[in-house]
Amino acid sequence: MSLDGALNSLGFAKPPAETRVVVAMSGGVDSSVVAAELAGEGYDVVGVTLQLYDHGAALAKKGACCAGIDIHDARRVAEEMGFPHYVLDYENIFKDAVIDEFADSYLAGATPVPCIRCNERVKFKDLLETAKDLDADCMATGHYIQRKMGAGGAELHSAADAARDQSYFLFSTTPQQLDYLRFPLGHLPSKAETRALASKHGLMVADKPDSQDICFVPNGDYASVIEKLRPGAADPGEIVHVDGRVLGEHRGVIHYTIGQRRGLGIGGLDEPLYVVRLDVEARRVIVGPKEMLATRVVPVREINWLGDTPFTSQDEWPLAVKVRSTRPPRDAVIRPKSETEAEVELIVAEEGVSAGQACVFYDPNGSRIYGGGWIWRGY
Repeated sequence: MSLDGALNSLGFAKPPAETRVVVAMSGGVDSSVVAAELAGEGYDVVGVTLQLYDHGAALAKKGACCAGIDIHDARRVAEEMGFPHYVLDYENIFKDAVIDEFADSYLAGATPVPCIRCNERVKFKDLLETAKDLDADCMATGHYIQRKMGAGGAELHSAADAARDQSYFLFSTTPQQLDYLRFPLGHLPSKAETRALASKHGLMVADKPDSQDICFVPNGDYASVIEKLRPGAADPGEIVHVDGRVLGEHRGVIHYTIGQRRGLGIGGLDEPLYVVRLDVEARRVIVGPKEMLATRVVPVREINWLGDTPFTSQDEWPLAVKVRSTRPPRDAVIRPKSETEAEVELIVAEEGVSAGQACVFYDPNGSRIYGGGWIWRGY
């Protein structure tokens, strides 16, 4: 049976029943809706959930993906909708590919984004290969981002709902991965629509809260996690003004981030001071006035380019960039130094640019994402 050349909703010229799709299920409402919708359309759905870290620590923690309760929720959705579901133990892969680098980056004074590394090194690498091993035609996730077909193939575009857009966390998706991935929620106008679909399918996760924290960091307490992973990481040291004055003592460099103002414990001064640099080797937190946080030139490496022509085919790319997930894209000029390194000049200086964060490239006049890279020194 064929569709006479017509494509189904996932872009294949065959009936949904003959199209196998692996759905990456976190146990949350987004991926559960993706699985339920595709099963409802008649696709051959296989649900897969990753166990990424120790259940004992996870079971008591709510509000984060991939914990024990979330695996249970994903399994129940699969049972309700009548498709197979597998749990894969990825603890060692996750620790090696994500958690260890997270800890080491913090100890080096950077501000890492482990969710990007998890997508890049675990979900869209090992899990994607597992989906192919299961003879799936594609893999679908609950991310809020859009995949559109352009003249040069599959393109990455921002979600229709700017408030839910997850493009910052998916910039490292390669063209080859993009060929295989599907993001069925990216076109939805709001999260309320997702929850309505969950209710339509009678899913018990319809009202489940969104996860807020990094899954392996309880309550956002990065420092305590790093202290467990790297004993001695919280050794105290000096808080030093950029002019050399010692202003006080800190309780470990890992407790501070670039741009931080509150919680420095150096009150009573005439001027508001911000963390402008972390000197890890000397165990010093360097503070200064707000204007010292302003940055115009940002070095970026490990670039994943999603343009239609090679990154080095132009001396300059006038695009917009995000240097933090919570900020809107700002106009910039990107100057390639190689296929994977560039200097990014911001038209208007940004404050709090930090090594370890991503710099993601956007079409200044549209929704397309042109990839991005990692900010790597100096801040």
